[in-house]
Amino acid sequence: MRRIWAAMAAIVLTGVGWGAASTAAGAAPAATARVTACPTGWGSGDKGGDATGSVPLENIRTGRHDCFDRMVFDVPGGGRSIGYRVGYVSRLHQSASGRYIPVGGGAVLDVRVGAPSYDPATGAPTYPGRVGHTLPGVHLAGYRTFRDARFAGSFEGETQIGLGVRARLPFRVIQSSGHLVIDVAHNWTGSR
Repeated sequence: MRRIWAAMAAIVLTGVGWGAASTAAGAAPAATARVTACPTGWGSGDKGGDATGSVPLENIRTGRHDCFDRMVFDVPGGGRSIGYRVGYVSRLHQSASGRYIPVGGGAVLDVRVGAPSYDPATGAPTYPGRVGHTLPGVHLAGYRTFRDARFAGSFEGETQIGLGVRARLPFRVIQSSGHLVIDVAHNWTGSR
Protein backbone atom coordinates (compact mmCIF):
# COMPACT_ATOMS: atom_id res chain seq x y z
CA MET A 1 0.00 0.00 0.00
CA ARG A 2 2.87 2.33 0.83
CA ARG A 3 4.30 1.77 -2.65
CA ILE A 4 1.02 2.80 -4.27
CA TRP A 5 0.88 6.08 -2.35
CA ALA A 6 4.54 6.80 -3.06
CA ALA A 7 4.02 6.14 -6.78
CA MET A 8 0.95 8.36 -6.89
CA ALA A 9 2.75 11.16 -5.03
CA ALA A 10 5.68 10.97 -7.47
CA ILE A 11 3.29 11.10 -10.43
CA VAL A 12 1.42 14.10 -9.05
CA LEU A 13 4.67 15.93 -8.23
CA THR A 14 6.10 15.35 -11.71
CA GLY A 15 2.92 16.54 -13.42
CA VAL A 16 2.04 13.28 -15.18
CA GLY A 17 -1.66 13.03 -16.08
CA TRP A 18 -4.20 10.99 -14.09
CA GLY A 19 -4.39 8.33 -16.81
CA ALA A 20 -0.78 7.37 -16.11
CA ALA A 21 -1.40 7.56 -12.35
CA SER A 22 -4.25 5.08 -12.50
CA THR A 23 -2.13 2.72 -14.61
CA ALA A 24 0.75 2.89 -12.12
CA ALA A 25 -1.61 2.39 -9.18
CA GLY A 26 -3.33 -0.54 -10.92
CA ALA A 27 -0.01 -2.26 -11.68
CA ALA A 28 1.40 -2.02 -8.15
CA PRO A 29 -0.77 -4.69 -6.47
CA ALA A 30 0.24 -7.31 -9.05
CA ALA A 31 3.89 -6.79 -8.11
CA THR A 32 3.40 -7.24 -4.35
CA ALA A 33 4.04 -10.54 -2.53
CA ARG A 34 1.22 -13.04 -2.14
CA VAL A 35 -0.77 -12.90 1.07
CA THR A 36 -1.33 -16.12 3.00
CA ALA A 37 -4.41 -16.37 5.17
CA CYS A 38 -3.37 -18.12 8.36
CA PRO A 39 -5.78 -20.11 10.53
CA THR A 40 -6.98 -18.30 13.66
CA GLY A 41 -9.01 -19.10 16.74
CA TRP A 42 -6.75 -21.77 18.24
CA GLY A 43 -6.31 -20.08 21.62
CA SER A 44 -3.60 -20.70 24.19
CA GLY A 45 -5.58 -22.66 26.78
CA ASP A 46 -4.79 -26.23 27.83
CA LYS A 47 -5.78 -28.98 25.42
CA GLY A 48 -5.90 -32.71 25.99
CA GLY A 49 -7.42 -36.09 26.58
CA ASP A 50 -6.38 -39.33 28.25
CA ALA A 51 -2.60 -39.20 28.52
CA THR A 52 -1.28 -42.74 29.00
CA GLY A 53 -0.75 -45.48 26.48
CA SER A 54 1.02 -48.73 25.70
CA VAL A 55 2.14 -48.06 22.11
CA PRO A 56 5.67 -46.61 22.17
CA LEU A 57 6.87 -43.29 20.80
CA GLU A 58 9.43 -43.75 18.02
CA ASN A 59 10.38 -40.25 16.89
CA ILE A 60 9.86 -36.52 17.38
CA ARG A 61 10.39 -34.15 14.46
CA THR A 62 9.68 -30.53 13.62
CA GLY A 63 8.86 -28.43 10.58
CA ARG A 64 8.45 -24.79 9.59
CA HIS A 65 5.33 -23.50 7.81
CA ASP A 66 4.19 -20.06 6.61
CA CYS A 67 1.86 -19.55 9.57
CA PHE A 68 3.16 -21.83 12.34
CA ASP A 69 5.95 -24.09 13.56
CA ARG A 70 5.06 -27.78 13.88
CA MET A 71 6.16 -30.63 16.16
CA VAL A 72 5.17 -34.19 15.23
CA PHE A 73 5.24 -37.21 17.54
CA ASP A 74 5.45 -40.48 15.60
CA VAL A 75 3.60 -43.28 17.39
CA PRO A 76 3.17 -46.05 14.80
CA GLY A 77 0.27 -48.26 15.85
CA GLY A 78 -1.21 -45.51 18.00
CA GLY A 79 -4.05 -44.92 15.56
CA ARG A 80 -6.12 -41.76 16.06
CA SER A 81 -6.46 -42.15 19.81
CA ILE A 82 -3.07 -41.07 21.16
CA GLY A 83 -3.66 -39.41 24.51
CA TYR A 84 -2.13 -36.01 25.21
CA ARG A 85 -2.10 -32.96 27.45
CA VAL A 86 -0.55 -29.70 26.24
CA GLY A 87 -0.50 -26.42 28.12
CA TYR A 88 1.61 -23.41 29.03
CA VAL A 89 3.53 -23.52 32.33
CA SER A 90 5.69 -20.95 34.07
CA ARG A 91 8.44 -23.56 34.59
CA LEU A 92 8.78 -27.15 33.39
CA HIS A 93 8.87 -29.78 36.14
CA GLN A 94 9.33 -33.46 35.40
CA SER A 95 6.06 -35.25 36.18
CA ALA A 96 7.71 -38.26 37.86
CA SER A 97 10.11 -36.45 40.23
CA GLY A 98 9.18 -32.77 40.22
CA ARG A 99 12.70 -31.96 39.02
CA TYR A 100 12.96 -28.53 37.36
CA ILE A 101 14.11 -28.68 33.73
CA PRO A 102 15.16 -25.32 32.21
CA VAL A 103 13.66 -24.63 28.78
CA GLY A 104 14.65 -21.59 26.69
CA GLY A 105 12.12 -19.18 25.22
CA GLY A 106 9.63 -16.55 26.31
CA ALA A 107 7.02 -19.22 27.18
CA VAL A 108 7.06 -22.98 27.77
CA LEU A 109 4.57 -25.60 26.61
CA ASP A 110 4.43 -28.72 28.79
CA VAL A 111 3.67 -31.50 26.29
CA ARG A 112 2.65 -34.93 27.56
CA VAL A 113 2.02 -37.66 25.02
CA GLY A 114 0.28 -40.93 25.89
CA ALA A 115 3.12 -43.05 24.52
CA PRO A 116 6.17 -44.25 26.47
CA SER A 117 9.68 -43.76 25.05
CA TYR A 118 10.33 -47.44 25.74
CA ASP A 119 8.77 -50.78 24.82
CA PRO A 120 6.43 -51.62 27.73
CA ALA A 121 6.96 -55.36 27.22
CA THR A 122 10.77 -55.32 27.30
CA GLY A 123 11.74 -51.93 28.74
CA ALA A 124 14.02 -51.34 25.73
CA PRO A 125 14.21 -47.67 24.65
CA THR A 126 12.30 -46.75 21.48
CA TYR A 127 13.16 -43.03 21.56
CA PRO A 128 16.68 -41.97 22.60
CA GLY A 129 15.77 -38.86 24.66
CA ARG A 130 17.82 -38.00 27.74
CA VAL A 131 16.20 -36.10 30.60
CA GLY A 132 17.08 -32.41 30.55
CA HIS A 133 18.75 -32.58 27.13
CA THR A 134 17.61 -31.25 23.76
CA LEU A 135 15.61 -33.64 21.60
CA PRO A 136 17.78 -35.89 19.41
CA GLY A 137 17.76 -34.78 15.76
CA VAL A 138 15.66 -31.65 16.44
CA HIS A 139 17.44 -28.46 15.36
CA LEU A 140 15.42 -25.27 15.81
CA ALA A 141 17.72 -22.66 14.26
CA GLY A 142 15.73 -20.47 11.86
CA TYR A 143 12.31 -21.21 13.37
CA ARG A 144 10.04 -18.19 13.91
CA THR A 145 8.26 -19.55 17.00
CA PHE A 146 10.15 -22.54 18.42
CA ARG A 147 13.18 -21.75 20.58
CA ASP A 148 14.04 -24.92 22.56
CA ALA A 149 12.83 -28.50 23.02
CA ARG A 150 13.83 -30.60 26.06
CA PHE A 151 13.14 -34.21 26.94
CA ALA A 152 11.61 -34.41 30.42
CA GLY A 153 11.26 -38.18 30.65
CA SER A 154 8.88 -41.05 30.22
CA PHE A 155 6.90 -42.40 33.15
CA GLU A 156 3.91 -44.75 33.42
CA GLY A 157 3.04 -44.73 29.72
CA GLU A 158 3.52 -41.00 29.20
CA THR A 159 6.39 -39.06 27.58
CA GLN A 160 6.94 -35.45 28.62
CA ILE A 161 8.58 -32.73 26.50
CA GLY A 162 9.24 -29.07 27.26
CA LEU A 163 8.74 -26.92 24.15
CA GLY A 164 10.13 -23.40 24.45
CA VAL A 165 8.45 -20.84 22.22
CA ARG A 166 9.05 -17.14 21.52
CA ALA A 167 5.98 -16.00 23.51
CA ARG A 168 2.65 -17.35 24.72
CA LEU A 169 1.04 -17.91 21.33
CA PRO A 170 -2.02 -19.82 20.11
CA PHE A 171 -1.59 -23.51 19.38
CA ARG A 172 -3.59 -26.50 18.20
CA VAL A 173 -3.23 -30.27 18.54
CA ILE A 174 -4.16 -32.58 15.67
CA GLN A 175 -4.26 -36.37 15.55
CA SER A 176 -3.83 -38.53 12.50
CA SER A 177 -3.11 -42.22 12.22
CA GLY A 178 0.05 -42.85 14.26
CA HIS A 179 0.86 -39.16 14.73
CA LEU A 180 0.21 -36.40 17.22
CA VAL A 181 0.83 -32.92 15.78
CA ILE A 182 1.29 -29.65 17.68
CA ASP A 183 1.20 -26.41 15.68
CA VAL A 184 2.17 -23.13 17.38
CA ALA A 185 1.18 -19.98 15.45
CA HIS A 186 3.71 -17.27 14.60
CA ASN A 187 1.37 -14.60 15.98
CA TRP A 188 -2.15 -13.90 17.27
CA THR A 189 -3.42 -12.00 14.24
CA GLY A 190 -3.42 -14.76 11.64
CA SER A 191 -1.10 -12.81 9.34
CA ARG A 192 2.18 -14.10 7.98
